[in-house]
Amino acid sequence: MRFLFILLVLVPNFVPAFSQGSSGGIRVGAERTELFLPLLHRKNVAVVANHTSLVGSRHLVDTLLQLKVKVKKIFCPEHGFRGNVEAGELIKNHIDTRTGIPIVSLYASNKKPKPESLKGVDVVILDLQDVGVRFYTYISTMHYVMEACAECKIPLIVLDRPNPNGFYVDGPVLDLACQSFVGLHPVPLVHGMTIGEFAQMINGEGWLAHRAKCNVTVIPCSGYTHSTMYRLPVKPSPNLPNQLSVLLYPSLGFFEGANVSVGRGTDFPFQVFGYPDYSPQLFGFTPEERVGASIDPPFKGKMCYGVDLRDFSEDYLVAQKAINLEWLIYTYKTHPHKDRFFNSFFQNLAGTSQLQKQIENGLDALAIRESWQLGIANYKRIRKGYLLYPDFE
Repeated sequence: MRFLFILLVLVPNFVPAFSQGSSGGIRVGAERTELFLPLLHRKNVAVVANHTSLVGSRHLVDTLLQLKVKVKKIFCPEHGFRGNVEAGELIKNHIDTRTGIPIVSLYASNKKPKPESLKGVDVVILDLQDVGVRFYTYISTMHYVMEACAECKIPLIVLDRPNPNGFYVDGPVLDLACQSFVGLHPVPLVHGMTIGEFAQMINGEGWLAHRAKCNVTVIPCSGYTHSTMYRLPVKPSPNLPNQLSVLLYPSLGFFEGANVSVGRGTDFPFQVFGYPDYSPQLFGFTPEERVGASIDPPFKGKMCYGVDLRDFSEDYLVAQKAINLEWLIYTYKTHPHKDRFFNSFFQNLAGTSQLQKQIENGLDALAIRESWQLGIANYKRIRKGYLLYPDFE
């Protein structure tokens, strides 16, 4: 019976395929140079970018330089400018070897550009591929960039990109008592907005310090709607290597706050979960150190047993339009060390202290999801005013 439960609840591959279109015909903001190049004429430009900041197959910075734009500085978020830095790893200021442009890290202790780092800058461009999940830190980086630009009275241009999880809204709304860099804003875990739409919400809701307003121009995508299933052309960070991992990330990210591995240190992060004492031992994996993608991963060198989701249907995940709580609840219930299951990071990831208490008290997924609905409904009413693209409803 237990094995049958795993097949039916944890890995329901038998669900019919579902599709809502493709990424064909979409032009991202960075490709719409005719809209933003006039805003850069004779300006000293700083760029907030990483490896996802592409214009076709060419990096945005290389494209701007070819177009004779005066790029004076690069700011990079978590994972670094070239996207090969491990999650949470310190990034130091340095010089980009390809262009000779100074790079300033916006991670670790220096999350907000300092006034001196913006000296002589006339306009800032931000181009990052977000994945639509509150604890993915690119929206927090954007928040602090907006704050710095507002304080220095420098305009910000956001080059928008589709949200690969932009076809639904789900999860608990963040309680500001649990605010951190992995959750700055009172939004659901899956917020259903592009990074450009989110910038408008930050401004409109007065979420910047002292309710400051940033002079933001969003260069929108063309051909995109929130019902479009957008496939990322490049992995957004080292441990989200493919589309399946991006779709599973909202559900499996909770395990980062628990005594469970999500496959960091393997070839398939965020596509499996398990731990050494998991039973039944049907599938095993051993986390090891990998440069740029899981240095010192949880359970390094130990055989972990658990559930392999690599054959999971992407179409099924899209059709569900929901976070899967069953995996987390089941793993907690069957974990041999419940007193050590959650760590202190869990509440930051969840954005609330309630989810841990609900699971510990034995609430099922339906009851937990019901407790989210009022917050989600209120959020959706606010969100509607900031959308740039046709919604999924």
